[in-house]
Amino acid sequence: MCGIFGIIGHAEASNLAYLGLHALQHRGQESAGIVSSDGARLHAHRGMGLVHDVFDETVLSRLPGDAAIGHVRYSTAGQSILENAQPFSVSYGGGWLGIAHNGNLTNAIELRSSLEAAGSIFQSSSDTEAIVHLIARSRAGAPLDRIRDALLRLEGAFSLLFSTPDMLVAVRDPHGFRPLALGRIGNALVVASEPVAFDLIGAETLREVDPGEMVVIDRAGLRSERPFPQSLPRRSCIFEHVYFARPDSVIDGVGVYEARKNLGRILAEESPADADIVLPVPDSGVPAAIGFAERSGLPFEMGMIRSHYIGRTFIEPRQSIRHFGVRLKLAPVRALVRGKRVVVVDDSLVRGTTSRKIIKTIRDAGAREIHLRISSPPTRFPCFYGIDTPSRRELIASSHTVDEIAKYITADSLAFLSNEGLHRAVGGNAHCDACFSGNYPVPFPESADDRVHLRLVAN
Repeated sequence: MCGIFGIIGHAEASNLAYLGLHALQHRGQESAGIVSSDGARLHAHRGMGLVHDVFDETVLSRLPGDAAIGHVRYSTAGQSILENAQPFSVSYGGGWLGIAHNGNLTNAIELRSSLEAAGSIFQSSSDTEAIVHLIARSRAGAPLDRIRDALLRLEGAFSLLFSTPDMLVAVRDPHGFRPLALGRIGNALVVASEPVAFDLIGAETLREVDPGEMVVIDRAGLRSERPFPQSLPRRSCIFEHVYFARPDSVIDGVGVYEARKNLGRILAEESPADADIVLPVPDSGVPAAIGFAERSGLPFEMGMIRSHYIGRTFIEPRQSIRHFGVRLKLAPVRALVRGKRVVVVDDSLVRGTTSRKIIKTIRDAGAREIHLRISSPPTRFPCFYGIDTPSRRELIASSHTVDEIAKYITADSLAFLSNEGLHRAVGGNAHCDACFSGNYPVPFPESADDRVHLRLVAN
């Protein structure tokens, strides 16, 4: 996951970056950071926790300048520590450089080994740091030439923001795995993982950054170039539409909320259920549940209430309470489910452990039958492009049939959306669906023990 935001040409760049990161908080909650430019040097602040925990007026006042990049991090492996928080900011032979990254380099281990053998010393376990070393070791002259040089060494998924004292550079990998959008507020230009960040600050969305495009923005304006030697088929992550993106976002030109309702509509066509009501697993299951209820003619009810006040840690009772973690987050409305045949709609099922606890919680509340419907196909393969999916041996759908999974989670019935239905719901087939199909657009090292990012952090 992770979210990135950049702005150049605005007197309140850091304040707007702070707001932009707020809008992208759903993409990462472990750490946040901003690097600003005053035209002569970069200024940085990073911290662990949510955006409002890391920044206040005093901190933001120490981030001067009319340009800034920001990052909210959700790690998919490795330690959640300050050393891995982004954006990275360094001073090297070529000057000042800041970098923020969303994605995962599939050749990160190879790059790191090569760089370490050549004398590079790494300070983090993030694959992004390899990009910093590539730029620092480049024999090219100008910073932009060094960035071009480094990009040619990268493989996998990367939406990147680079900052120098006088320039902002946005890059999207040739397949376009991770989203990146371009906008404008007044005379300033902004870049963000999702256009919802523009909405909050009152910016106008201009367009997407195209797969394989590098956008260079400086005091002279904006120019676009294609630094990669060849064009590749577009393969933007289809899971953005299923879960990652905020429902009010537009990804790949498709409204996420409507796409998720389409997922539910098609799911109802493919796998109807003889039931009394439809309940979502909030919050991510809500639009699909609305679509399922609409198409099936069943009443939609908010039969589970989600607590929005769970902190990063909590004190669990010493005396065991069954399904404590799920009950802390989700509470059934007993009057709605008691004695009813219930369709429960969720966005995905990975290990099956959470679904099992949710089903048991609803059954304890008195539901007569529980039919679980998942608005995506079975997750049978790990993602090597920056999603927190476990190794294949931990994915229940990789080794169990649908009936076996239904028995494990104790549902009366279980059905998944078909892969064809998924693509139909979000429009076309120009997406990466490797976590469902096993069709990986970019190869990965077989030595990675089933996960490229087992040893390195994705961003």
